[in-house]
Amino acid sequence: MRLSNPHQQKIYTKESLAKSLYKWKFFGKKIVFTNGCFDLLHAGHIHSLSQAAALGDVLIVGLNSDASVKRLKGERRPLQTETDRATILASLYMVDAVIIFENDTPLEIIEFILPDVLAKGGDYSPETVVGAKEVIENGGRVEIIPLIPGLSTTRLEQSLKI
Repeated sequence: MRLSNPHQQKIYTKESLAKSLYKWKFFGKKIVFTNGCFDLLHAGHIHSLSQAAALGDVLIVGLNSDASVKRLKGERRPLQTETDRATILASLYMVDAVIIFENDTPLEIIEFILPDVLAKGGDYSPETVVGAKEVIENGGRVEIIPLIPGLSTTRLEQSLKI
């Protein structure tokens, strides 16, 4: 029999993530971390998440809280609540864990996780990725995933005239 909401088990607090991190690291799993607002999930997000997942064994997605998105993107965003965005991300097969963070950057959660791979989209360079220094100093690496031109939440928002 299937669980009715198995994706809910993939939405973590910092405390619950600590337990899973210990287990994954104990068994030698390569941890990949990426983050974003993921306000309107689109094909570009799926591409980036799939590419990030292929870089290791466990993909953890840091998700900006509603307050963080509002500060970063403006008063009209987010279009979906953090709970809805986390549920959508957690339902994706390539995502192993979702953790919501309150700050404008994921630095605190990156320092907590210390992933083997820090993955970001092609609109970043290794020098501009928050947490890159900390991950590299811990023996990890930074990977930049090329974006698919024309696919963005901002473009979708503009085309829908929201």
